[in-house]
Amino acid sequence: MKIDLKNALKSQGGVIQIKIDYAFDVPEYGIDRMGRVKTKNGWIYEIAQWYPRMEVYDDVTGWNVIPYMGQSEFYLEYGNFDYTVTAPANLVVVGSGQLVNPAEVLTPKVMSRLAAARNSDKTVMIKDSADLNDASIYPKKANLTWHFSCSNARDVSWAASKAFIWDAARINLPSGKEALAQSVYPIESKGVNAWGRSTEYVKNCIELYSKEWFEYTYPVATNVAGTVGGMEYPGIVFCSMRSQKGGLWDVTNHEFGHNWFPMIVGSNERKYAWMDEGFNTFINKVDTRVFNNGEYYQKADVEREAPGMFAPGMDAIMNTPDVIQANNLGYAAYEKPALGLTILREQILGEKRFDYAFRTYIKRWAFKHPTPWDFFHSMDNAAGEDLSWFWNEWFISTWSDDQGVKSIEYIDNDPSKGAMISLENKGQMALPVILEVKEENGKTSRVNLPAEIWERGGEWTFKYKSTSKIVYALLDPDHIQPDTNPENNAISGQQMDKTVTAASVVKNYLDAIGGIDKVKDVRDLSTTAEGEIQGTQIIRVNQYKMPDKFAQDIKVPQFGNMVFMHIAINGDSILIKQRGREQKVGAEKAAVKARYKLFPELNFEQSGFTMKLDDKYSIVNGAPAYMVTVSQPDGISVKYFYDVKTGLKVAQYATTPAATHMEFSDYRDINGGVKIPFAEVNALLGFPLNYKVTSATANTNLADDIFNK
Repeated sequence: MKIDLKNALKSQGGVIQIKIDYAFDVPEYGIDRMGRVKTKNGWIYEIAQWYPRMEVYDDVTGWNVIPYMGQSEFYLEYGNFDYTVTAPANLVVVGSGQLVNPAEVLTPKVMSRLAAARNSDKTVMIKDSADLNDASIYPKKANLTWHFSCSNARDVSWAASKAFIWDAARINLPSGKEALAQSVYPIESKGVNAWGRSTEYVKNCIELYSKEWFEYTYPVATNVAGTVGGMEYPGIVFCSMRSQKGGLWDVTNHEFGHNWFPMIVGSNERKYAWMDEGFNTFINKVDTRVFNNGEYYQKADVEREAPGMFAPGMDAIMNTPDVIQANNLGYAAYEKPALGLTILREQILGEKRFDYAFRTYIKRWAFKHPTPWDFFHSMDNAAGEDLSWFWNEWFISTWSDDQGVKSIEYIDNDPSKGAMISLENKGQMALPVILEVKEENGKTSRVNLPAEIWERGGEWTFKYKSTSKIVYALLDPDHIQPDTNPENNAISGQQMDKTVTAASVVKNYLDAIGGIDKVKDVRDLSTTAEGEIQGTQIIRVNQYKMPDKFAQDIKVPQFGNMVFMHIAINGDSILIKQRGREQKVGAEKAAVKARYKLFPELNFEQSGFTMKLDDKYSIVNGAPAYMVTVSQPDGISVKYFYDVKTGLKVAQYATTPAATHMEFSDYRDINGGVKIPFAEVNALLGFPLNYKVTSATANTNLADDIFNK
């Protein structure tokens, strides 16, 4: 809405008052920003974006005229808020800022407990489940008016319910000041594996962020359990009442991280979502690594994320959120900018120099409105280095990283005299080099080279002081770089046995898992496996029936065993559903079929299949492996990797774009001597996922109709 003033508002103290009468019905689901949900003890109301707000006028573009469309969240001005909420007396109301009139809305019993919480580092119950129907907990009035004040904030929100359990604890800030961490949630969410630890999470994430980056600026930090999956507002956040364990930590940590970006540093989310979500995701990862000695920390496998993050058609970070393809927003706004800052911190600047520069940026732009170039220049100045090359390749372009080991040549053909190792950069992105070299004598060492080696071209050769033959030279052994083509990341300095053939490699594999006759005796197989993504448990059930039937269900127990992914393959028929919605299967149909074959090696000798053994060793998980490329009658090629020492299959992937790489280990017997892998590294929607098989049964005469649903 635009209001044209009769006269211009004068600067330096000019005042205007605008009164707007408005009303709305609270929706049950307000596009994951606000809403209400009915619990056994009453409705929970989460109220946000509930009043007309003034647009930002900045000194770069003037008025912000980009409307709110959903993906591009908010751009808000700072101010002092004074608001009241009138509600029935048996409701607990929490909101942004300080409760101004506690004596008018809280009984002496509640105020006493609240005072104890303000002096406790452990969580104190303010209102427990036993208090829900205790009349002494509520003032003896029909209605109460809760009065809140929030200073130097860009918004305020609140929540109310008679179903709320309420607990709290003290937050200790670096300056010596104190704040209050508190949580409100229904009895359904109670428990040490769920919201019973919420206040602990709130307290810890705010103390960690305050110590590392900038001190928390609000007197209270409130976590509200309700229907909203995760949404942030100054001093108060809404998180799903169903979240548990690591999932609750992740969403709490993320939403309160927003109190730094964009609550303290007021970036323009309408244009630059990454300055909000990306920066916040970055500090979330730093925080999770520290919290409770890494209780919920999972080391990222950046190499496995790279095919999705840098896929063809991926939007650049520097795009208006509303024009970024919906499937790309998670990478462009969250994960890719967070990864860029992580690489800058850990591999380019170092933690000490990066942290000083990042803290300087926050301090300079607290309660102001920085542009991307303000961020870039502030980091350059504080770090003392021109990083324009990095900002360009990571935030502005869609370039990708593809480093490779080109060759190993021994000096005078004598490994004891050293080796010349040649590297190449086939991508446009320049990143530092991390190279692991292992020799036959058992010596393993790391070589670190700066990104500057690529300044004058895409090749670099250096002398390595070897004393014996090099088993392998391997780039990025810890998978902390987004290399989109890891196939060229390793090379062996050993010569392959020329008597080995593709057929002998496959035969050795079949012998290693029990022999071809026993393998052919497996008519069907059912396995159950467990994995975890960002603290959320995943259950996968696979069912195979020879020769060409497969069914898979991936469930999320936390959400009522919701079937997240369903696949059914019956011959040439393929059905894929994600969250109950059928997905179109096009050109990737053959690759999907190849991925879910139980023992594809049984077909390799059939007509239409061709096998080719690569003439160099591949390196999988630090060990030499044979790579056999199999071309199928349907035109799909699949690369299979077999460990040189054990003969077992350790990896495979189709050569189609963005195909999932799978790695296998921990082979165990099933069905009288046939071995299958009980550990598998896979991916789900681009996220690395480690599965551990918990049960496996063979030859149970699975019904055919399982594979038609």
